[in-house]
Amino acid sequence: MSLPYIVMASGKMRQCAYEKLNREVQLLGWQQGGRMPKEQFDEWLAQAEALYSTGNIRIDEKLLAKAPKLKVIAQASVGYDNIDIAACTARGIPVGNTPGVLVNAVADLAYGLLLDSARQIVKAHAHVKSGAWGERKPFGLTTDLAGKTLGIIGMGDIGSAIAKRAQASSMQVIYHNRHQRPDDEQLGVRYVSQDELLATADFILLAVTLNPSTKHLLNAETIAKMKKGVRLINISRGAVVDTEALYEALVSGQVAYAAMDVTDPEPLPGEHKLLSLDNVTVTPHIASATKETRDAMAMLTVDNILAGLQGQPLPAQVKLK
Repeated sequence: MSLPYIVMASGKMRQCAYEKLNREVQLLGWQQGGRMPKEQFDEWLAQAEALYSTGNIRIDEKLLAKAPKLKVIAQASVGYDNIDIAACTARGIPVGNTPGVLVNAVADLAYGLLLDSARQIVKAHAHVKSGAWGERKPFGLTTDLAGKTLGIIGMGDIGSAIAKRAQASSMQVIYHNRHQRPDDEQLGVRYVSQDELLATADFILLAVTLNPSTKHLLNAETIAKMKKGVRLINISRGAVVDTEALYEALVSGQVAYAAMDVTDPEPLPGEHKLLSLDNVTVTPHIASATKETRDAMAMLTVDNILAGLQGQPLPAQVKLK
């Protein structure tokens, strides 16, 4: 007797998740390498009662119309800017994501980028690798973290985890959110307006979700309000920063350094002009890319799917704002 549910997998699934899910459902997924043919995708969507997403497809009204049996969508990420939550809600389809389980992995990489923006570790390694150890270093002296002010825009779970790491380096931490946190005194951080943060922080770190209010949050106007020589770290979404404005600021010295795990566009082409600059470090969106964290994200995604198929509340459900 066949299993009662069919799950459409949109991308490669972690083995632990595959094994658990495959015991409960009929699992359809592209296993042949390369891009899934559109015709195959549409055929499976027509049967799918659940959609396991890795964030590599746009889930909107057009896609939902092809999936009339869909009961739940679960994405193996915290971000869900590729999903039209309003359209899903209108159809009564709950959407799950994976908050919480990737906090420490993302905070670790963010701290690494913060440190690199100050000490230029990546550039120093490239200098040695080129065989130029004994020659004059192309970047000169770097700067301390201790005694500097870190401004975090987006003091959620990830932002507060980054704050702890920065405080361990004797940094002062200020932050800006839509709303002040009631526990900020306990966290040892100070709430300020966005303009005050831009004007006073030596380092600015972005940890916000991407939505219409945060797209191009940093643009030519807001970058001009920053302290000259600020260092910028972005682990949120690339489109939170206006790439052209950032390039101009890096060239002029308004921004001394940018260290980013996300870019706009993404992937960033190797010939992109940002990468021609010496005061930039870019990593390929790997903040959550540890074995332990990706396994935990995948298992939470499975739990979201199984709950949705059973008509139960999802362990981690995205709410329509």
